[in-house]
Amino acid sequence: MRHVLGIILAVAMAAALFFGAGWGVDRITALHARGAGPTSAHGLIAVAVVLGTGLLLGILVAVPRISPLGSGLPGLLLLGWSALEVASARRAARLIPMQGHSFAAGFGSMLVTGVLALAGALMIVPLFLPSRWRRRGSEDDYVDIPSGIGLMR
Repeated sequence: MRHVLGIILAVAMAAALFFGAGWGVDRITALHARGAGPTSAHGLIAVAVVLGTGLLLGILVAVPRISPLGSGLPGLLLLGWSALEVASARRAARLIPMQGHSFAAGFGSMLVTGVLALAGALMIVPLFLPSRWRRRGSEDDYVDIPSGIGLMR
């Protein structure tokens, strides 16, 4: 059940990266191009959205009770997309959904600059930690079968 929840969280993380971080990066880039800083109301909202996405990412990576699939699956997707960007930039850009929207432009910007490759590398780390694949339980959950049925004292 923990890994099913991890898959649901992976979908949520992928959506947060695409829509939230993509929109935030596009807004921050647009403000910077106009010479405005992120201290305006629109800039602060964009920064808050990007920080919220980063906070969700940090929780999925750091909390041991969350399945490693929560961060690992979108991380693998980001690494694959970044590898495609290196191999064929035109094809990688064509695969970005909803091309006419600002969040797609921000996502493309993160893809081209390598931010998604960096995030993907961070996100797959929990996949390689054996302790993240086991369920955590208390001492009360442990049952000693041989002594429980009277075979050992």
